[in-house]
Amino acid sequence: MNRRNLILGVVGAISSSRAGWGQQQRKVVAYFSAGTPAGREKFVEAFRDGLAEAGYVDGKNVAIEFHWAGDDYSRLPELAVEVARGQVDLIATPQLPSAIAAKGATSTTPIVYLIGDDPVKYGLADSFNHPGGNSTGISMLVAGLVAKRFELISELVPDAAVIAVLVNPKNQNASTELRELEEASRIGNRKIAVFKPSTQGEIDAAFAVLSEAGHKAVVVGADPYFLNHRSQIVGLAARYAVPGIYEWREFVELGGLASHGPSLIGSQRQFGRYAARLLKGESPAELPVIQPTKFELVVNLKTAKALGLTVPQSLLARADEVIE
Repeated sequence: MNRRNLILGVVGAISSSRAGWGQQQRKVVAYFSAGTPAGREKFVEAFRDGLAEAGYVDGKNVAIEFHWAGDDYSRLPELAVEVARGQVDLIATPQLPSAIAAKGATSTTPIVYLIGDDPVKYGLADSFNHPGGNSTGISMLVAGLVAKRFELISELVPDAAVIAVLVNPKNQNASTELRELEEASRIGNRKIAVFKPSTQGEIDAAFAVLSEAGHKAVVVGADPYFLNHRSQIVGLAARYAVPGIYEWREFVELGGLASHGPSLIGSQRQFGRYAARLLKGESPAELPVIQPTKFELVVNLKTAKALGLTVPQSLLARADEVIE
């Protein structure tokens, strides 16, 4: 595939944002994503909102150029080099894979990231308080919450002796999630069955196999590809009547059973505000990596009823939102 076809919408974004600027100088932000534009519209809008809250309005005093890898993680290093060669003031990376690729492509252009794992572990920061180098951002540590999700699905499906787990092997956080799930399963005296899909066909196959094996629940790992294909995953969970727990409420809104994690919309808005601080001249080397302080538990009672599950009152009392 021609690499230009992978950077969806970039040519149009560049031409429209830079044309007719005259003498007015605008900041240029490269929004560099591992995913696709489809299904991410509200996340991008939240990023824009965060920038605007800090005084940067897209099309006025800032121009956002969108670079999409089209869910092909193998292309990220090459595309990151192309992004870094552009005349941009900041690279905004909304996932761990794109953040790692951007960091590998430039040591000078400021990078702000929104990731779900420890940035120190991947060389994105020297420490949370003093990142050093040219990158900083938000660490949601959603990988670190996977053990909690395992505990919650065990509570929702108490007779599930074996719980299926989906992780994307192309995402660097997969090993972190598996280690935490193995420990959680040991503590909870349960077993896990690991599936590693990274394509739509492999996701289909994983659900068919886990259903045939009689696994009564599934934990879906934190991954941008899975988020992009949330409709497929939730649909398969419904087709095979397998209760699932996810990192984002967006899965539950589509009919998933439950989710536990930070607000993705809120995190994207905060991501935009943090990007603005770098645009205003703060140094990524000194701007601390921040973490969310609120985590949402969302439960879909309609889905529970369809699956024949009774949600414990103790869990409902802890839920931030119950969809009825």
